[in-house]
Amino acid sequence: MAFEVSVRGVGLVGPGLADWTQGQVLLGEPAGWASAPTVLTAPARLAPTERRRAGAIVKLSFAVADQACAQAGVDVHTLATVFSSTGSDSANCHALCEALAQPERIVSPTRFTNSVHNAAAGYWHIATQSRAPSTSLCAFDGSFAAGLLEAAAQAVSLRRPVLLVAADVPYPEPLNGTRPLPDAFGLALLLDADPALGGVRLGLSLAAATAAATPCTHPGFEALRAAIPAARGLPLLEQLAAPAPAATLRIDYLEDLHLVLQVQTR
Repeated sequence: MAFEVSVRGVGLVGPGLADWTQGQVLLGEPAGWASAPTVLTAPARLAPTERRRAGAIVKLSFAVADQACAQAGVDVHTLATVFSSTGSDSANCHALCEALAQPERIVSPTRFTNSVHNAAAGYWHIATQSRAPSTSLCAFDGSFAAGLLEAAAQAVSLRRPVLLVAADVPYPEPLNGTRPLPDAFGLALLLDADPALGGVRLGLSLAAATAAATPCTHPGFEALRAAIPAARGLPLLEQLAAPAPAATLRIDYLEDLHLVLQVQTR
């Protein structure tokens, strides 16, 4: 299996990375980067009531999705999406577990609504009034690669742009002790299979995990890559920030498989 897509837009939010504009500079010159807690803001696209209820995963997903769509200049009302996350709304999961541990076992209807893995995708498509196809998936530490593979495959098969949103947020304790994530991290890629498009092209294929996945060049970014599943995409973002004419990247996917990216700048 091998196929190609173009990257038309990028979004990024993470520790010490406010957006792709800043991130592009820091990933290209990482000496200027300093880790700081990820800052999340309420999505302007949501109505006031939904905005107040939006959890961290929704805020993060909207932030990176809006950046990628703005850069690509696409019509969000007709945009197909793939949302990838290892845990989705982790704080909501924690709150539901707390409620179910009480004698009354009373669950808030709002929390129940947000408990599904596709909650962020649902908020996005409601806010953008989009009826385009949407997929939400999880593949544990391989969630970024699974999402990228799915989004690229849809872009090729449907012959239309597809937005990938990969986002992870930490759990509260005690769940954090079992599944520790140091901070929130999200990225978005607007992919298109149109061969006439310039810019960066990605060739995707699968290979046996006989070698290590491609690390980040900066130790701080490498620590993020290793700790947060969505941040497995950082080596690709490094390449997009300071592109060489061609590069080959191996991204963690399944236990015995890597997603191999052939990155070409035109």
